[in-house]
Amino acid sequence: MTKSKTNTDQSEWTVQDSSLLYGLERWGNDYFSINKAGNICVSPQGKDKEGLDLTHLLNELKGRNLTPPLLLRFDDILEDRLKKLQKAFEDALKKYEYNNIYQGVFPIKCNQQRHVVEKILAIGQKWHFGLEAGSKAELLIALSLINDPKALLICNGYKDERYIETAILARQLGRQPIIVIEQPDEVQRIIKANKILGAAPLIGIRAKLSSQSSGRWGTSIGEKSKFGLSIPEILQAVNQLNSEGLLNELTLLHFHIGSQINDIAVLKNALQEASQIYVELNRLGAPMGFLDVGGGLGVDYDGSRTASPASTNYSLQNYANDVVATIQECCESNNVKVPRLISESGRALSSHFSVLVFNILGTTSISTEIPPINGNECLSVKNLRDTLNTLQDICNHTSIDISKLQEAWNDALKFKEDALAAFRLGFIDLTTRATAEQLTWACAKKIIAHIPNNSLIPEDLRVLNATLGETYYANISIFRSAPDTWAIEQLFPMMPIHRLNEKPNQLGHFADLTCDSDGKLERFIDNGKVKSLLELHSLKTNEDYLIGMFLGGAYQEIMGNLHNLFGSTNAVHIRLTKDGKYKLDHVVKGNTKGDVLHAVEYDSEQLLERLRMASELAIQKGTLKINDAQRLIEHIEVSLRKSTYLQE
Repeated sequence: MTKSKTNTDQSEWTVQDSSLLYGLERWGNDYFSINKAGNICVSPQGKDKEGLDLTHLLNELKGRNLTPPLLLRFDDILEDRLKKLQKAFEDALKKYEYNNIYQGVFPIKCNQQRHVVEKILAIGQKWHFGLEAGSKAELLIALSLINDPKALLICNGYKDERYIETAILARQLGRQPIIVIEQPDEVQRIIKANKILGAAPLIGIRAKLSSQSSGRWGTSIGEKSKFGLSIPEILQAVNQLNSEGLLNELTLLHFHIGSQINDIAVLKNALQEASQIYVELNRLGAPMGFLDVGGGLGVDYDGSRTASPASTNYSLQNYANDVVATIQECCESNNVKVPRLISESGRALSSHFSVLVFNILGTTSISTEIPPINGNECLSVKNLRDTLNTLQDICNHTSIDISKLQEAWNDALKFKEDALAAFRLGFIDLTTRATAEQLTWACAKKIIAHIPNNSLIPEDLRVLNATLGETYYANISIFRSAPDTWAIEQLFPMMPIHRLNEKPNQLGHFADLTCDSDGKLERFIDNGKVKSLLELHSLKTNEDYLIGMFLGGAYQEIMGNLHNLFGSTNAVHIRLTKDGKYKLDHVVKGNTKGDVLHAVEYDSEQLLERLRMASELAIQKGTLKINDAQRLIEHIEVSLRKSTYLQE
């Protein structure tokens, strides 16, 4: 567990202690801090600019009938991220005297929400920022939203004839779509479409690199990767395009080495290989002009600045410098004009701008109270009491023997199992079994409280913390709002958004609203490591306890599903105003119960009619009063228009 200074007096706890405990200064990236009131403060335009008290903001949104769970999108952060990406490449171009430009595109798959994509295009218009589409539906989005003739539209993914024809016609419309060949058979489809329409598209080729990647997506490149052409296939494609008079349209080389690149060395190797392929394509007669380094620019989720899966061992400027320097070195040494540089850095652009806030509905924990002696107790219970007394003696010593703690815990587990066996055979009652379990967990609590911090802890003892941790019931579905935490064990920073001037007094994890046993959040960042429990506060009566999940703006919203028919949450787009206040640019209503029922082919009106008919039969039988039947129907009618999440 992360250690902060050991304060016994609650009044000694400071917001700096909370910032250290949750790693806020490491992953907050100057956007998130804690103010004097102990609340998270969001500074969308950077550390030294105006900020918003998140708790105060939530209270005001509550007055607009917008209550947690709530997705807060800070469009100013999105703008700041794009500006920083652009500046990093411009600084690199200047540093290495690179004789061409950088022109980014946003991969729509990263966050397909209309307001998000529109905002990115509006912010990036001065740099002719474009889009990347990976499907026919995303192609339609891009064609409808791009109105800058200089902006690029990178067309990735599987492509049928209609997809290719659409891209060719879009070029005649004045757009700049580049069809990236990712499968060998796409070459013939391009040739066929060219003959039908009498027009050609701009063409790119995606290369399968031999360079190995690392991290969670390390297997997504190489000879077995899903997309891209091998070197023999690239040569075959060049020959086919040349024979059909289309080689002059081959202008782009594309490669991708996986999402969330955590080690900069991986990128350098890939850049060297891709640069050499670019040079060779130029020698084969293709005019080229663009080199797309794909996505993968990582996000430091845990703030450790290491090559761990949830971090990166490089900065944004390191990334831009390596891209520019490596490509320039290869091209200049081969007397080839340097290409225009493209990246598809969706994760790095959109992760920070979204904050999911959810409320806690209640808590449960394993009872560790020591039950009073009740008459003549059975042998297993007596043994457990003796074990607890033995632990007390062990813990009273200045130097605690870990082996004795282990031995006592082994005894406790044996006596607990004896009690369970006796219960199965009917020799003890339920109350006695409960006493045995409480004494066992009292032993565990005693051990946890006295394990030395600097000892090599046996596995059996190390997991006791997680066993005794509180369960905090969260008003969310992780399958809807944080699917990567379940699917690929992605770590996102999580912490309370208020009460941060109070010392946390509980260790806990989160359980969501779904009926699925996997619906838990029990992996948390710990400065490059992972901990199973998060430091939290006890709940206060009639007071919300609010938790924030940060850096979740990439992929989470669109990849979520309707498990247990929990739908999307309400989302709010927030912009700062010049007077230091804020305005709501957009409010995107989450799914109602009627919406999710319709998604799985249930008709709300038909559902209501069936219930009305059932209530009429109950009225006739005398089991339901007319006014109660009406109350039931009214409840259901209102419920169909309400959120799928719990509300006051």
